Amino acid sequence: MKELTGRIVNIQKYSVHDGPGIRDLVFMKGCPLKCIWCSNPETQSPSFQLAYNSKRCIGVESCGYCVKECAQEVFTINGKNNIEMDRSKCINCLKCVNICCSKALHVFGTDMTVDEVFKKTQNQTDTWRSNGGVTISGGEPLLQADFVTALLKKYKTVGVHTAIETTGYAPWERLEQVARWCNLIFYDIKILNKQKHNNYTGVDNSVILQNIKKLTEKFPDIEIIVRTPVIPNINNQEKDIINIVKFLDGLDNLNDYELLPYHGYGSSKYLQLGMTYKLEGIGSLEKEPIYELNQRIRKMLNLRKKV
Repeated sequence: MKELTGRIVNIQKYSVHDGPGIRDLVFMKGCPLKCIWCSNPETQSPSFQLAYNSKRCIGVESCGYCVKECAQEVFTINGKNNIEMDRSKCINCLKCVNICCSKALHVFGTDMTVDEVFKKTQNQTDTWRSNGGVTISGGEPLLQADFVTALLKKYKTVGVHTAIETTGYAPWERLEQVARWCNLIFYDIKILNKQKHNNYTGVDNSVILQNIKKLTEKFPDIEIIVRTPVIPNINNQEKDIINIVKFLDGLDNLNDYELLPYHGYGSSKYLQLGMTYKLEGIGSLEKEPIYELNQRIRKMLNLRKKV
């Protein structure tokens, strides 16, 4: 019988923003949402993806193996003697990655077993001894629910604090299956208006809202923190946030609500993947007004956790 594997984008060490203490973050590949502000576009597709960082390319004279070896003629030399890539010709064989001297070509995504992920994080046990733990992020962890369940179960059996970050966009059975092995769940509610949510994320939010209600009812002992990314010209008006607050006010067992100011840190990865970043040129939001609004909202919701 083939061993269970999960498709991983990255394992990040020493995170301090995604759960208590110092944590290891495991980024799963694949997400059903296509948020136009997504800072991790490499996690959207469940498939392996070829990325090309032209700034790392050392050029034809020093290397140029991709031009010589690619039978599909994906790589060509332009008038400035630089290498260009035509993704329409690429069959995703990924052979070019192994011959790229400067690692300008690389693949997002690797298949790993539960034991492989566990061992790679276990060598950083300092994070766990500092009241930290492991957070499974993405992408959307619930797309790989069986693997994530097995991984969380392995951590829990050795006393490691476990958390996931989820959009909640999945059948309830998947969320319920994974939640049983979590100490903490970060749950995104991005926009309350259904049509607006669909316009900016590509999916309806009915399942998301239904699942958070079920989650808070069925798992009163799990710490649940709802998060909203605050995006310029999309949901940064106070009325947009208050609409979400009114919905949250009807939930049981909510521990905290966090507003996350927009940033464009992931925009360069769109270029590497041949994708278009639709918020190019949009500046970051001032953090202080959002922080003040967040504090007012916490008081309105009478949340148990104060930050």
